[in-house]
Amino acid sequence: MPEGKQTALLGLDIQELTGIVQASGEPDYRARQLYHALYAERTPALEGISTLPRSLRSQLAEQGFEVGRPQIKRQYASADGTVRYLIEFADGQSVETVWMPEGDGGEAGDGSEAGEQAQTGAPGRAFDRATLCVSSQVGCAVDCKFCMTALLGIRRNLSAGEIVGQVLVVLEDRGVEVGRERINLVFMGQGEPFLNYDNFMKAVRLLAAGVGIPTSRMTVSTSGIVPRIADFGEEETRPKLAISLNAPSDELRTRLMPINHKWNLEALLAAARAFPLRDRERLTFEYVLLDGVNDALEHARQLVELVRGLRTKVNLIALNPSPEIAFGTPTEERVRAFQQVLREAGIPAFVRRPRGRDIHAACGQLRLSAG
Repeated sequence: MPEGKQTALLGLDIQELTGIVQASGEPDYRARQLYHALYAERTPALEGISTLPRSLRSQLAEQGFEVGRPQIKRQYASADGTVRYLIEFADGQSVETVWMPEGDGGEAGDGSEAGEQAQTGAPGRAFDRATLCVSSQVGCAVDCKFCMTALLGIRRNLSAGEIVGQVLVVLEDRGVEVGRERINLVFMGQGEPFLNYDNFMKAVRLLAAGVGIPTSRMTVSTSGIVPRIADFGEEETRPKLAISLNAPSDELRTRLMPINHKWNLEALLAAARAFPLRDRERLTFEYVLLDGVNDALEHARQLVELVRGLRTKVNLIALNPSPEIAFGTPTEERVRAFQQVLREAGIPAFVRRPRGRDIHAACGQLRLSAG
């Protein structure tokens, strides 16, 4: 490798680590020790991996290997207990990762009825569970018109190690013991995960097998990358799937989400109907409500017809406002009226309350990026 260039170990799987260890003349079990130290123990630097002999640690460092964890550059605390982290990578680029603790109620961001009624975890208060919102790209190429991340454009994909690294540094900062405390992951931060599919899926496998977070506690949101929805359905190990819908007609969805030009509602709904759901699993549709745009009762009735027959639930999200976004937030009455139409039609519909809106950490507000 070029002089001075460092190679991150974080993001490598057990097979890749085994190859590195074998090339160093060490037995295979050293790779398992290295894997455990990187992911389960969250060891931040090679010199801290005490299970490896000092000679191997020195050899790896001489060869240009490092753990390669990202750094927390800044963090912003909300009055509701949410924390927005600015996570910086080796090249100076950064993304945002959001920690949402819960008190006595349901999962943050889950969209469940319990989640609607949950008490909010206050700063410094012990939590029953927490949700971590993870980014998959620096910026985003999808250009949804109601999302601040779209204003960044796309800068680059994150590696599997950079995706996993966000989780590790936040868990470390919060003092979380995985396995003892319930952690949910939602891949709903900056970027479109299915446009970084291979790195995203590798990160999922490392987070599940290495860090110890079950895929049953992970959810990925896509804007509707239809070919990847099919690929995702064939994965042996995968999170739950949420599809960002936001409109019940092609004309309106194309206006709000230009990606609808490429994969329209007919194609998207066909992929949703073909998606192989597991026992007791529901497909989630996310619907951001924009005042006077897509929040009328007629839109709700159209949405009912669109998803009829699917084993699904709908998460309703009142727009989190910004001066740079040309849409408004509907009233609570309009949101509840929209929800009622869906529920009367037998469709589970939940209003996802905003978290961290005061620190620009809520859904659609992630924009800060360095580099």
